[in-house]
Amino acid sequence: QVQLVESGGGLVQAGGSLRLSCAASGRTFSNYAMAWFRQSPGRLREFVGHISQTGITTRYADSAKGRFTISRDNAKNTLYLQMNSLQPEDTARYYCAASPTVGGAYPYWGQGTQVTVSA
Repeated sequence: QVQLVESGGGLVQAGGSLRLSCAASGRTFSNYAMAWFRQSPGRLREFVGHISQTGITTRYADSAKGRFTISRDNAKNTLYLQMNSLQPEDTARYYCAASPTVGGAYPYWGQGTQVTVSA
C-alpha cells in the first residue's frame, strides 16, 4: 500500500501560481511512477501529467503544457506540481496517484486538494 497526501491548494487570482505537494508513505516511493489528475464538478477526472520513477520522463496534457511542471524528490518521498499562469478553468480538485508503471493503471490515490482560481 502507498498512502498519498496532497497539500498546497488554495485560492489564487488568475495569472497567479501555486505549488502542490504530494507526500507519500508506505512503500518505496522511487518504485512508483506518479501522476496528477484533476476533477471539477460535473466533469470527468482529467489527466494533468505524469513523471517516471526516476523523474527523467514527464508527459503533460495539452492544457498543462508550458504552464505546469511535475517534479519529484525521491529522497523526501514527495511529488510536486508547479502551476503557473493559472486560469479560472484550472479550478478543480487535484489528486496525485501512484502506479508501478508509467502510464499504467493508478491503484493508489490521495484525497485531493482544492485549487480555486478567481477571474
